[in-house]
Amino acid sequence: MRCFQNTKCTLKCLLWVPAALCALYFTCSSMNIFIGFQPMEKCTLEKGKLPTLDNSVDVSLDFWSRTDVQTCTTWKAPIIWEGMFDPKIYDQNHKKEGSSVALTVFAVGRYLDEYLETFLNSSEHHFMVGLPVSYYVFTDMPEKVPHIDLGPQRTLTVIKVQRHSRWQDISMMRMKAISDVIESDIRHHSTHVFCFDVDQVFTGRFGSEALGDSVALLHAYYYHLPKSYYTYDRNPKSKAYMETGDFYYHAAVFGGSWKSVKSLAEACYQNIMEDKQNNVEALWHDESHLNKYLWLHKPSRVLSPEYCWDTQIGYRSDIQVTRLLWAPKQYDKLRTP
Repeated sequence: MRCFQNTKCTLKCLLWVPAALCALYFTCSSMNIFIGFQPMEKCTLEKGKLPTLDNSVDVSLDFWSRTDVQTCTTWKAPIIWEGMFDPKIYDQNHKKEGSSVALTVFAVGRYLDEYLETFLNSSEHHFMVGLPVSYYVFTDMPEKVPHIDLGPQRTLTVIKVQRHSRWQDISMMRMKAISDVIESDIRHHSTHVFCFDVDQVFTGRFGSEALGDSVALLHAYYYHLPKSYYTYDRNPKSKAYMETGDFYYHAAVFGGSWKSVKSLAEACYQNIMEDKQNNVEALWHDESHLNKYLWLHKPSRVLSPEYCWDTQIGYRSDIQVTRLLWAPKQYDKLRTP
């Protein structure tokens, strides 16, 4: 009888093991590790065939150096990963062509004190080093913008903007501000524009290999997931509505030629305002509108998540370098009125 009871007890314990393992497996960290094992699609470009050339120097890209990741899109645009390009070749080519870059960043409210100085100082060490760079800092408190020791051919302009009571409105209204400053200033002296969120830190080369006519960024949390998991706006009443798409792009980084960025910003702003008139707000605000635009107007260049990584995701074998990292998010502290 005792033997039977011991056996019954053992069986009960064994039955709990799969459930316990399942619960452990699907914690956030375990899930992120699991997602990392999901294979990406692969570049279908045949060897010897040229991709859609965004720059003349793109002929030097090695699409087969990274067999572990997707190195081109279905429309043959390159997806830039470590190991695909020679930094010296790209830098020499862009210097020869006279490329210059405008960087826009918004530091409104508490975001200025928390992130701006670190963002700008790290940019001086890693962003487009060797090329002319013009910073445009949009803030509601120009007097609090920190002094930054800028390198040669690098300038900083501070532009005062209105502070909105809702952070969502700040996020969405940046599209109009970007469009306006491109028209009034940037287009006269910069060939390219990159737009960044301020709560990030440059940690490695973010160089001329990223320059193109229309540049999008793969979101670090979605690039291994099936499309059915992408958080597009599913509300048919919104101008950002999408049933499906190509990738899920992160609005923390986007760029391109000044003409392309201006067109993107204008279109997103117009769609945001149309939604407002209809009392609709897209799920992820300007990011939802950006994804819709880039689905209709395919980017000529896509950056891998190396160019905006979150260490909270954990180890991923395909992330060989990190060039820009998410800073610790403090939404409760920073987004309260």
